[in-house]
Amino acid sequence: MLFLIGGLLLIAINFAILTMSSRQSVEENSIERVTITLIAPFQMVVSRSVKAIESVWIDYFCTVTAAKENASLKKQLADIDSINSRIRELEFENNRLKKLVNFTRTVDYTFVAAQVIARDPSPWFKTIMVDKGWKDGLSKGLPVLVSEGVVGHVIKVAPGYSRILLITDRNSAVDSLVQNSRVRGIVKGDSSERCYFRYALRKEKIIKGEIIVSSGFDQIFPKGLKVGEVIDVKKEPSQLFQKIIIKTCVDFDKLEEVLVAKIENDSQ
Repeated sequence: MLFLIGGLLLIAINFAILTMSSRQSVEENSIERVTITLIAPFQMVVSRSVKAIESVWIDYFCTVTAAKENASLKKQLADIDSINSRIRELEFENNRLKKLVNFTRTVDYTFVAAQVIARDPSPWFKTIMVDKGWKDGLSKGLPVLVSEGVVGHVIKVAPGYSRILLITDRNSAVDSLVQNSRVRGIVKGDSSERCYFRYALRKEKIIKGEIIVSSGFDQIFPKGLKVGEVIDVKKEPSQLFQKIIIKTCVDFDKLEEVLVAKIENDSQ
């Protein structure tokens, strides 16, 4: 009995071994499929995470690069704007200097070109400072002009700068003439943007739009330079003189360069 049981057990073990050896490849494939089924979702998640991180990194890198390029382009644009602004300033300065040069060719005086470096901040005084002084041959009393007309005259001189009293100052006076009728008067400032043509008799005919020029009688300003244009005329029956308001030919708010006429040197 025991021998029979042992024989059957031996036959069963052999059959099992044969069965396992014949199905080894099938079981391996089954295990692989199970493994793939279990691992695939994790691989998909990992793969998508890697792609997402890669996309974020690429976007971040592109954003940083674009920001750097944008900053660089902005700086280049600012540099170009600065250069263009300097070019425009040079063009404006060149045009102003051309006018001054052309003006000097029309008169027989020696001029010193000067740049305006300061203005009197007080509303009661109309003076400017220029960057030329007695080292450049300037002296007190010399007339100051631009191509548009009379500016003022030198009242103080230092080695490297001078102070100019403008014709709009209340202490200024320019002996003048009405260009057409030759009526004589004195152009006086009132420390504002306008001047008055004083001491013209009420009987004289002076109309709006006429040009006032320097007479040369004050021994400061050369004769025939433009001073201003008549913008208002009033005749009061009780007054001996007319009240005449003139607009200066020079725009003092935009004054940047002037010419100082060295008349004294020419007369020596």
